Amino acid sequence: MYDEHYGFSDRPFQLTPDPRFWFESKTHRTAMAYLGYGLAQGEGFIVVTGDVGAGKTTLVGHLMEQIDPQRLHAIRLVSTQVEDEDMLRLTAQALGLSTEGLAKAQVLERIERTLRLHANEGRRTLLIVDEAQNLALSALEELRMLSNFQNGGQALVQIFLLGQPEFRERFQHSERLEQLRQRVIATHHLTPMEAEEVEPYIRHRLELVGWKGRPDFSHDVWAALYRHSGGLPRRLNMLAGRVLLHGSVEGLDRIDAATVDLVAADMADERAAPEPIAPAAVETPRRRAADAAPPAEPIVRIVREHDAETLDRIALLEERLDEQEAAIRRVLTLLIDWVERDEALDQGRQHYGTAH
Repeated sequence: MYDEHYGFSDRPFQLTPDPRFWFESKTHRTAMAYLGYGLAQGEGFIVVTGDVGAGKTTLVGHLMEQIDPQRLHAIRLVSTQVEDEDMLRLTAQALGLSTEGLAKAQVLERIERTLRLHANEGRRTLLIVDEAQNLALSALEELRMLSNFQNGGQALVQIFLLGQPEFRERFQHSERLEQLRQRVIATHHLTPMEAEEVEPYIRHRLELVGWKGRPDFSHDVWAALYRHSGGLPRRLNMLAGRVLLHGSVEGLDRIDAATVDLVAADMADERAAPEPIAPAAVETPRRRAADAAPPAEPIVRIVREHDAETLDRIALLEERLDEQEAAIRRVLTLLIDWVERDEALDQGRQHYGTAH
């Protein structure tokens, strides 16, 4: 692994979101300002959207580290395509409540009672709903109804909605979401990092794992990294990690733009699906008629470089494969140590028996 080769204490460009590596880019600084404003208001909805890999999860993780759990009880839901009652049950379960065998009205009553209990203890409740673009309109409406719960004129729950760009479009233009829009006190769309932010971002993550200048980077590296990643943090992490892996394999102590271009080209080749191979032609009247007809649309869809969501899914799969490989290595190491210890014990017993 490149972290061992370059003497890092950890992998600086892992794809799994980690609040330790929080970097305050311009867009993330603005988002944190909106989140801070929203928390100060203590009510309504805050909506944060961004492309896949824009850093929404890391943003929330960083926010959670800034919150005093004695004053704010934060719960988080990663939603799927759920309807209204399912959303209520997920919320109840996140609050530690059992919902088995309960009617919807009973679930609502338990949620409200628990929220009031937290409020009486001096703790507000923050509900963070991730992947909001997957929610049905009925589920969003149920969340709006939850925001109506009050205690002495104060809202019992505040809700953050995190979603991909399609949720932003839907949220802004759907007539059925007008009442929810009226409850939103702040909204922000996370954009990619700017070109000049790439260098401090990379250096920041490297320094957190003990980077001492090895490998070194030429001045043209940063523009190449930005060009191939578009400034999206997850794509940038994936590319930077592969560049360092290439550098460790090739024994490079200096990374330049040519290295980045080479690795990016290799990654693009890996993503490109092979062209479908046509079956051998069979000369029949039906075959000749088919040949004369206009060609049908190809069944296999070629994955293009600009298909961002597909690339990010591939990146997640690569990350999981890396984790599995590391786990297998640890198990093999333990097995080897165990076998060697047994052999050493056997030799010790034989030596002891010979001596006596």
